[in-house]
Amino acid sequence: MKMYDVTGAIFEGMTVYKNKPEKQPKFIRVRNGYVTESRIELDVHTGTHIDAPLHMVTDGVTFETISLDNLVGTCKVLDLTGVEDRITKADLERFEIEKRDFVLFKTKNSFEDTFTYDFIFLAQDGAEYLSQLGVRGIGIDALGIERSQTGHPTHKILFENEVVIIEGLRLKEVEQGEYFMVAAPLKLMGTDASPTRVLLFEGLI
Repeated sequence: MKMYDVTGAIFEGMTVYKNKPEKQPKFIRVRNGYVTESRIELDVHTGTHIDAPLHMVTDGVTFETISLDNLVGTCKVLDLTGVEDRITKADLERFEIEKRDFVLFKTKNSFEDTFTYDFIFLAQDGAEYLSQLGVRGIGIDALGIERSQTGHPTHKILFENEVVIIEGLRLKEVEQGEYFMVAAPLKLMGTDASPTRVLLFEGLI
């Protein structure tokens, strides 16, 4: 059995969405003699994270409504490294995607260590197609599932269809195929997202 940790590390000076300084995590270390206790100031969308509907939907439900049943189980990594600009329905139709699948998109984003404004994202028709298929979740190797689309249709379509969204995966070392996924978010209440540790296991299915 082989395990892949596809989680982005969190540290001061890390890559954050649109390089916004206010999104940088801050570690505050306090020492009292030999005792060290650190405090963290952290945007809930930092690094690898899961979005909740409240992120893009007024009065949307908050993070604790996302069931762990949807975050642990088999997943499919799809090699989309040849895609330019955006992932469309046409790009996805060549894969065998079934109802209740959790699909992870490996794109050129996984090979970038700095924020790129023209990152690969999921187009509206791709979100509609996957929602119609009835997938339980989608993960992407960018810090956003869409790229400043007017009205954020990709997010909203997925949320309306109760599709889990994981952003910020690091899939450079992972080949296309089926894996057993454990996505373990912080147990936050009342928030619009949560940082998440995502592990993929090869040989468990």
